[in-house]
Amino acid sequence: MSKQVQDAYIVAATRTPIGKSGRGYFRATRPDDLLIAAIRHALSQVPSLDPKAIEDAVIGCSFPEAEQGMNMARVTAALAGLPHSVGGITVNRFCASGLSAIQIAADRIRIGEADVMIAGGAESMSLVPMGGNKPSFNPEVFARDENIGIAYGMGITAEKVAQQWKVSREAQDAFALESHQRALKAQQAGEFADEMTPIEVVSRQPDLGSGEVVTKKRTVDLDEGPRPDTSLEGLAKLRPVFAAPKDPSGKASGMGSVTAGNSSQTSDGAGALILASEKAVKQFNLQPLARFVSFASRGVPPEIMGIGPIEAIPAALRYAGLKLDDMGWIELNEAFAAQSLAVIETLGMDKSKVNPMGGAIALGHPLGATGAIRAATTIHAMRRHQLKYGMVTMCIGTGQGAAGIFEAV
Repeated sequence: MSKQVQDAYIVAATRTPIGKSGRGYFRATRPDDLLIAAIRHALSQVPSLDPKAIEDAVIGCSFPEAEQGMNMARVTAALAGLPHSVGGITVNRFCASGLSAIQIAADRIRIGEADVMIAGGAESMSLVPMGGNKPSFNPEVFARDENIGIAYGMGITAEKVAQQWKVSREAQDAFALESHQRALKAQQAGEFADEMTPIEVVSRQPDLGSGEVVTKKRTVDLDEGPRPDTSLEGLAKLRPVFAAPKDPSGKASGMGSVTAGNSSQTSDGAGALILASEKAVKQFNLQPLARFVSFASRGVPPEIMGIGPIEAIPAALRYAGLKLDDMGWIELNEAFAAQSLAVIETLGMDKSKVNPMGGAIALGHPLGATGAIRAATTIHAMRRHQLKYGMVTMCIGTGQGAAGIFEAV
């Protein structure tokens, strides 16, 4: 990074709990409301910061429409109480949207165009379905075989990775079980407390006896996904839902291996970070949590999109002048156990450093918010465990990978 003008520091990092889509905590909660809560909580961590110093808000979202449309970044900045001088831009790199938002905000600071930025992500998979409300592929996607992978469902790509990298059903289920076990252990130990923005959930239901509407309030401060009843036996009973692979003769050779149990959970959530230059850190007496070190994104064939981190991680390490062994904490988004294991095995990653508190299979994956959420996890975990470097990485729909590196300070 010899060409950068100055460093970008993360001075606040927080995220909401992750709720199960469709039936969970936030099934009726707007994603912009979750993001507003996260931004306000991040601002409360830096009370000496003058909000007028904030240049822009960069927010990731995978399907920026409906309740998370209308340039959610600008709207939430205003509704969070920030001055009208604070701009807002919503960005989309599917699963890496939140991480790309951090990278964009950091780069504005690193080249000297801003001193304080907000970055984050939000996604409601309860209110906006996978693919959006009106998915429409360009006909050219289906015109040539080399493009057809763009239209594949993510589960199909996971099946293809499982076949090509020879990841067994048993290995996928064991990985899923460990994700839940790690997440539950971390929750019980209170390890998520530093990064969490508690959310008050309000529900209203009619009382059929009195005819009145009953309002109930509760505060949630834990991710909803981890299941204490998860077992290998239970996971083994789940049917594959995406494919029945064929043998070389074209005959079905048995069911696929990707199930609901060894895939990430569809989810709702948001995360927010505040980044500042060294000048702003000194001016407003801020305490940096971490320094943004490097970022890389790389493309891969869409039909095996899950292996994207295999290409992105070495590039991010090269830009940082670091090695994989230098990473003390790695958040590898568990889109599917199959692709996670393929990445881990191909790069020779230390499994004890990968998702030590569980991953998306247990905790959930609110698409465009995940990068910001996992960045908050990484930054607080590095400080808590006195680790120098951490990484957030993920595969991305349509065939990409991304990785970002942080240094605790």
